[in-house]
Amino acid sequence: MVSCGKQTMMKRIVLMLGLMLSLVVTGKAGIVERSVSYTVNGETCVGFVAYDDASKAARPVVLVIHEWWGINDYAKDRARKLAGLGYFAFAADMYGNGKIAETPQQAMEYSGVLYQDPALALARMEAAVKECKAFPQANSNKVAAIGYCFGGSMVLNASKMGMNLNGGVSFHGGLKGVPAEKGKTKAPLLVCHGGADPFVPEDEVKAFRANCDEAGVKYTFEVYPGATHAFTNPYSTEAGQKFNLPIAYNKEADEKSWSDMLAFFKTIKHQP
Repeated sequence: MVSCGKQTMMKRIVLMLGLMLSLVVTGKAGIVERSVSYTVNGETCVGFVAYDDASKAARPVVLVIHEWWGINDYAKDRARKLAGLGYFAFAADMYGNGKIAETPQQAMEYSGVLYQDPALALARMEAAVKECKAFPQANSNKVAAIGYCFGGSMVLNASKMGMNLNGGVSFHGGLKGVPAEKGKTKAPLLVCHGGADPFVPEDEVKAFRANCDEAGVKYTFEVYPGATHAFTNPYSTEAGQKFNLPIAYNKEADEKSWSDMLAFFKTIKHQP
């Protein structure tokens, strides 16, 4: 006859085994995530790292460059998603000290510094890559960068300035910025653009493409009909309503652009 105490203990063991099995099946047990502090020109930045610790092999790095709000939960969610696919994901802090904008006015202030000083933005991205060298799970010689809105613009700028990347991806990013020069851009580019984005008018699209064509930049330009600004961010509809901004989530465009990114990574041989 089994005592009540032993029965309780047995139930706990069964529950624990079930939970462990569930974690192994879903793959969540191996995901490691943590904040990482590093410095750029004497200023502290607080990035976010995510990777699957189930494998000890070095895997390709993907830098995630945040929207103009800063390194918030959305940027970290994208890093986690990449980690689940086998990448070493590093969400870089472009503003320093982990600053997050609470209003569009703050966001304009923080992002404006980097729009006006592309070299500083490049330095902060390169510092994030350098920080990856501290992790044996990261192949810091094999780096791609993806960015959202402001972050997309920063990825395009850094690529056109000659940053050593396997590839760069912009999701609903602005297309103005540093002009491409012949022979300077090393990385192929993927631009994921909302067809109804009021912040990036058609003349800006045409000017960007003409500049890239003239400079011989390898790029793919994908347009998602009906998608407006910030179409990949599930929180954007709420933020648009709160601040009266023409931004909204578009599930179809989000999923299609993510799929296009993975296909692009395959083309440039940037896979785990």
